Amino acid sequence: MTNNILTIAEQRKGVLRRISYEAIGAARKIADKCGGQVETILLGSNIEGLAVSLGHFGADIVYCADHPKLEHYSAEGYARVIADLIKNKQPAVVLLGASALGKDLGGRLAARLGVALASDSIAIELGADGRLLVTRPMYAGRILAKVALKSDPQMVALRPNIFQALPEDPNRSCVVEKLSLDPGTVRATIKEIKEKEAGKKELTEAEVVVSGGRGMKGPEHFQMLDELAAPLKAAVGASRAVVDAGWIGHDQQVGQTGKVVNPTLYIAIGISGAIQHLAGMTSSKVIVAINKDPDAPIFKVADYGIVDDLFTIVPLLKEELIKTGLGC
Repeated sequence: MTNNILTIAEQRKGVLRRISYEAIGAARKIADKCGGQVETILLGSNIEGLAVSLGHFGADIVYCADHPKLEHYSAEGYARVIADLIKNKQPAVVLLGASALGKDLGGRLAARLGVALASDSIAIELGADGRLLVTRPMYAGRILAKVALKSDPQMVALRPNIFQALPEDPNRSCVVEKLSLDPGTVRATIKEIKEKEAGKKELTEAEVVVSGGRGMKGPEHFQMLDELAAPLKAAVGASRAVVDAGWIGHDQQVGQTGKVVNPTLYIAIGISGAIQHLAGMTSSKVIVAINKDPDAPIFKVADYGIVDDLFTIVPLLKEELIKTGLGC
C-alpha cells in the first residue's frame, strides 16, 4: 500500500467535469500531509489532451485509458479498468465524485475490491492515526456523521461543489501513462446517447439554481423560471411533487430521490420545503425562498425569504435583472 491518492476524473463529450478538479484539490491536501502523490485516472476516447490539462490542477500522474469503447460511460468497462489499476498501484485513498456517474461507478468498484465506500461526503480530514475521517449527511441530512474507513483503499465519493479545486497553473505538469485495454473484456458498450434537451445546464455543476414547486400551478408557468434563470446563467430545478405530476423531467428533480445541489445561490420558488427536498439543497451557500405561506418549512433554512405571490415577485425580479443589465 502506497501513500498515494487516486482520483477518478469525469469527462463528457471531451469536456472535464468540475468534480474532476475538485477531487484533485481534495487529494492534493491529503497527499501533501502524508507525503504521497496525486494520481488521476481518466477514461474516454481521444482524451490525451485532457489528461495533460489535469496536471495544471495538481495531478502528479495521470493514467489515461483511451479507447473507442470507452468513449461513453460503460459501467462494466470503466469498473474493470479502474479496479485493475487500483489493484496494481495500491493507492491509500480513492476519491471520486458523488455524481450520477460516480454513484453508479463507486458501488461497483467497492464491490469488486471488497472495500467500504463513504458516499456523498462533504468533508475529509486526516485522523491522528493517519487514516481518513469522513463527514457525510445521513437520514436525509438530519445529522452529520463522522465515519472512519477500516478497509483499504479508503474510498470516498465527494459531493460536487463542496471541495475547492486548485487554481489552474500551466507551470504545473504531470506524467501521463497510457493504459492498455483488451476490447474483448468489455462486453457491453454505449453506442449513442440521446440527450433530452441540448444546452441545458447541469444542476449539480451550476453556481445558481432556480427551482419551482407546486406553487407554480402548472407546467406552462415554468417558462417564467427559464426566463429568470437565463440572465443568471442558472440551472432550473424542481421539487418531487412537480416531477411526479409530469410538469418537468426527473433529471431536474432536486432532493433525496433526485439530485443533490450545492450552488452559491439557490432560489426556491413556490416550494413548501418538505424534508426530502431540503436534503438535496440545504448545503447551498445562500438560499432565497419565495412562498405566499409564511409558515412554509422552506423559510426555516432560507437566508432570505419573500412572503408573497410568486406570480407577482418573479416578474419583478426579472425586471430588476434587466435594470442591472443582467437581463439584456
